[in-house]
Amino acid sequence: MSTTPPFPRAHLATPALIVDLPAFERNVAAMAAWARGKRIALRPHAKTHKSGEIARRQIAAGAVGICCAKLGEAEALAAEGIEDILITSPVVPRQPVERLARLNERVERLAVVVDHPDNVDRLAAAVGDGRIDVLVDLDTGSHRTGVTSPEAAVSLAERIAANDALGYLGVQFYCGSLQHVPRFDDRQSALAERAAYLRTILQALSDAGLPARTVTGGGTGSFAIDAELGLLNELQAGSYIFMDRQYQECEPAALRFEQALSIDTRVISANTPGRVTIDAGLKAMATDGGAARVLAGADPGSAFLFMGDEHGMLVTPEGGADPRLDDLVTLLPPHCDPTVNLYDQYAICRDDLVIDTWPVSARGRSA
Repeated sequence: MSTTPPFPRAHLATPALIVDLPAFERNVAAMAAWARGKRIALRPHAKTHKSGEIARRQIAAGAVGICCAKLGEAEALAAEGIEDILITSPVVPRQPVERLARLNERVERLAVVVDHPDNVDRLAAAVGDGRIDVLVDLDTGSHRTGVTSPEAAVSLAERIAANDALGYLGVQFYCGSLQHVPRFDDRQSALAERAAYLRTILQALSDAGLPARTVTGGGTGSFAIDAELGLLNELQAGSYIFMDRQYQECEPAALRFEQALSIDTRVISANTPGRVTIDAGLKAMATDGGAARVLAGADPGSAFLFMGDEHGMLVTPEGGADPRLDDLVTLLPPHCDPTVNLYDQYAICRDDLVIDTWPVSARGRSA
């Protein structure tokens, strides 16, 4: 059996990470068109896909650049030709800061967020005679990262602006904890409350003579609401290209995205009526978002249970038909970002044909 594309999807070794190319391309085009219509810059988050190929396609469709969660991701994607990158987590330890300075010399535009004055000083010392763009990271209420008051935001912005090695751009305001609020109205209310707080910070910065030219943030669960609130001018949504079970279970905004990412598995044991074992367990998908959902190959009402590192179980609902030994079963992963990080490559499919493979370029690059 040939495994050089093109070849039948049925010939893939499982578990396999599948991208439905037509659905993926429609998602990329839809978000790019929406952002153009709203006159908001699109800077998709590459932590979703960790792929140079996908980043290039997003930029070709109109994105201004990409976001990376970690320095290692940025290094891997820069090596594949991506030239405009924002790192959305503070880079603090001395050796990574030195790597950041070296990366800054190799790409056309690099920016990073900070939330502490000592980090500002370390960045400036590492950059030396160069210059790197910096944004003030704002705590949106989760207390994960970010300064915690308008006064702290102004103080940090002043420290950045006073240093010739640093270019003060503005602020980052990403409400990650609100992306999966199930009901749209509840999500909208929570984001509006957070936007009121952001408005006080932006006003304080403006009053201090440090207006934020860039206000970046937002995600797949909030992008439409963020645009209507009118404060963000750069959008970091990432999961829209793939979608997953968590986002599918949230009430969407007017713009809907298609499910484009899945996992192909096979039945490897079928000895107990009502239960079959598949070859996808804890090592095949993220576990933080609950259970996977059956998309094809088994009763859609089947319950998925993790049965260890390599195995999962499908429990057929009463009255349903069990899949047979070696049947192909396709699953919708619960959380796309950490699921992608478990695979070396995507199998790019059109209908039942694998037409290409794309490497997960930044897999494991968490440092």
